[in-house]
Amino acid sequence: MKNNENLPSFKEEKRKYSERLDTIGWGLFLVMLGAIFLFPDKIVPEGSFLLGSGIILLGLNLYKYLKGLKPNSFTIFLGIVAFIAGLCNFLGKSVEIFPLILILWGISIILKIFFRKNKE
Repeated sequence: MKNNENLPSFKEEKRKYSERLDTIGWGLFLVMLGAIFLFPDKIVPEGSFLLGSGIILLGLNLYKYLKGLKPNSFTIFLGIVAFIAGLCNFLGKSVEIFPLILILWGISIILKIFFRKNKE
Protein backbone atom coordinates (compact mmCIF):
# COMPACT_ATOMS: atom_id res chain seq x y z
CA MET A 1 0.00 0.00 0.00
CA LYS A 2 1.18 3.44 -0.88
CA ASN A 3 1.11 6.24 1.61
CA ASN A 4 -0.79 9.12 -0.02
CA GLU A 5 -0.87 11.33 3.06
CA ASN A 6 2.00 13.53 1.83
CA LEU A 7 0.52 14.05 -1.63
CA PRO A 8 -1.52 17.23 -1.97
CA SER A 9 -5.08 16.68 -3.03
CA PHE A 10 -6.26 17.59 -6.51
CA LYS A 11 -8.50 20.24 -4.98
CA GLU A 12 -5.53 21.78 -3.16
CA GLU A 13 -3.50 21.81 -6.40
CA LYS A 14 -6.32 23.65 -8.20
CA ARG A 15 -6.56 26.17 -5.37
CA LYS A 16 -2.82 26.85 -5.49
CA TYR A 17 -2.90 27.21 -9.28
CA SER A 18 -5.81 29.64 -9.02
CA GLU A 19 -3.87 31.68 -6.43
CA ARG A 20 -0.84 31.79 -8.76
CA LEU A 21 -3.06 33.09 -11.55
CA ASP A 22 -4.46 35.76 -9.22
CA THR A 23 -0.89 36.78 -8.35
CA ILE A 24 -0.06 37.06 -12.06
CA GLY A 25 -3.16 39.24 -12.45
CA TRP A 26 -1.91 41.56 -9.70
CA GLY A 27 1.48 41.71 -11.38
CA LEU A 28 -0.10 42.65 -14.71
CA PHE A 29 -2.21 45.29 -12.98
CA LEU A 30 0.83 46.86 -11.30
CA VAL A 31 2.85 46.85 -14.54
CA MET A 32 -0.05 48.53 -16.35
CA LEU A 33 -0.48 51.09 -13.59
CA GLY A 34 3.24 51.89 -13.55
CA ALA A 35 3.29 52.26 -17.34
CA ILE A 36 0.31 54.63 -17.22
CA PHE A 37 2.08 56.78 -14.60
CA LEU A 38 5.36 56.65 -16.51
CA PHE A 39 4.04 58.14 -19.73
CA PRO A 40 2.65 61.68 -20.03
CA ASP A 41 -1.10 62.17 -20.10
CA LYS A 42 -1.05 63.19 -23.75
CA ILE A 43 0.39 59.78 -24.73
CA VAL A 44 -1.92 57.65 -22.59
CA PRO A 45 -5.52 57.87 -23.85
CA GLU A 46 -8.36 58.68 -21.45
CA GLY A 47 -9.90 55.50 -20.09
CA SER A 48 -6.73 53.40 -20.40
CA PHE A 49 -6.72 52.51 -16.70
CA LEU A 50 -10.31 51.27 -16.65
CA LEU A 51 -10.02 49.54 -20.01
CA GLY A 52 -6.79 47.80 -19.00
CA SER A 53 -8.20 46.79 -15.62
CA GLY A 54 -11.29 45.33 -17.28
CA ILE A 55 -9.20 43.38 -19.79
CA ILE A 56 -6.99 41.96 -17.03
CA LEU A 57 -9.95 40.93 -14.83
CA LEU A 58 -11.97 39.43 -17.67
CA GLY A 59 -8.95 37.76 -19.26
CA LEU A 60 -7.89 36.18 -15.98
CA ASN A 61 -11.38 34.80 -15.36
CA LEU A 62 -11.65 33.52 -18.93
CA TYR A 63 -8.33 31.73 -18.56
CA LYS A 64 -9.46 30.20 -15.26
CA TYR A 65 -12.67 29.00 -16.89
CA LEU A 66 -10.80 27.48 -19.83
CA LYS A 67 -8.47 25.66 -17.41
CA GLY A 68 -11.39 24.19 -15.47
CA LEU A 69 -11.01 26.50 -12.49
CA LYS A 70 -13.86 28.43 -10.92
CA PRO A 71 -13.97 32.05 -12.13
CA ASN A 72 -14.75 34.76 -9.58
CA SER A 73 -18.17 36.26 -10.37
CA PHE A 74 -17.40 39.46 -8.45
CA THR A 75 -14.22 40.18 -10.43
CA ILE A 76 -16.08 39.33 -13.65
CA PHE A 77 -18.68 41.92 -12.67
CA LEU A 78 -15.99 44.49 -11.86
CA GLY A 79 -14.18 43.63 -15.09
CA ILE A 80 -17.30 44.23 -17.17
CA VAL A 81 -17.97 47.56 -15.45
CA ALA A 82 -14.34 48.68 -15.86
CA PHE A 83 -14.16 47.51 -19.47
CA ILE A 84 -17.39 49.27 -20.54
CA ALA A 85 -16.53 52.48 -18.66
CA GLY A 86 -12.97 52.46 -20.00
CA LEU A 87 -14.08 51.75 -23.56
CA CYS A 88 -16.59 54.60 -23.40
CA ASN A 89 -13.93 56.99 -22.06
CA PHE A 90 -11.44 55.75 -24.66
CA LEU A 91 -14.00 56.51 -27.40
CA GLY A 92 -14.69 59.95 -25.94
CA LYS A 93 -18.13 59.09 -24.57
CA SER A 94 -19.20 59.82 -21.03
CA VAL A 95 -20.70 57.05 -18.96
CA GLU A 96 -21.98 57.10 -15.41
CA ILE A 97 -20.64 54.14 -13.45
CA PHE A 98 -23.46 53.83 -10.89
CA PRO A 99 -26.29 53.41 -13.44
CA LEU A 100 -24.05 51.00 -15.36
CA ILE A 101 -23.59 48.93 -12.19
CA LEU A 102 -27.36 48.89 -11.61
CA ILE A 103 -28.03 47.76 -15.20
CA LEU A 104 -25.43 44.99 -15.06
CA TRP A 105 -26.63 43.89 -11.64
CA GLY A 106 -30.21 43.65 -12.94
CA ILE A 107 -29.08 41.68 -16.00
CA SER A 108 -27.12 39.28 -13.77
CA ILE A 109 -30.21 38.67 -11.63
CA ILE A 110 -32.29 37.92 -14.73
CA LEU A 111 -29.62 35.63 -16.22
CA LYS A 112 -29.38 33.65 -12.98
CA ILE A 113 -33.01 32.60 -13.48
CA PHE A 114 -32.22 31.12 -16.89
CA PHE A 115 -28.93 29.46 -15.94
CA ARG A 116 -29.90 28.19 -12.48
CA LYS A 117 -30.03 24.44 -12.19
CA ASN A 118 -33.50 23.11 -11.51
CA LYS A 119 -33.73 22.51 -7.79
CA GLU A 120 -37.48 22.12 -7.76
